Amino acid sequence: MRTRITLACTECKRRNYDTTKDKKAHPERIETKKYCPFCKAHTAHKETK
Repeated sequence: MRTRITLACTECKRRNYDTTKDKKAHPERIETKKYCPFCKAHTAHKETK
């Protein structure tokens, strides 16, 4: 079953993106580089609760 997760910017801590993932296949937290409109730059985004 795919669950909905939120990605937050590591620089400004704002929650910018929503996505889904399969927690059974990938139990670890996701970290990816995405564009943050508040920082106006590409920054690392981590999965939050």
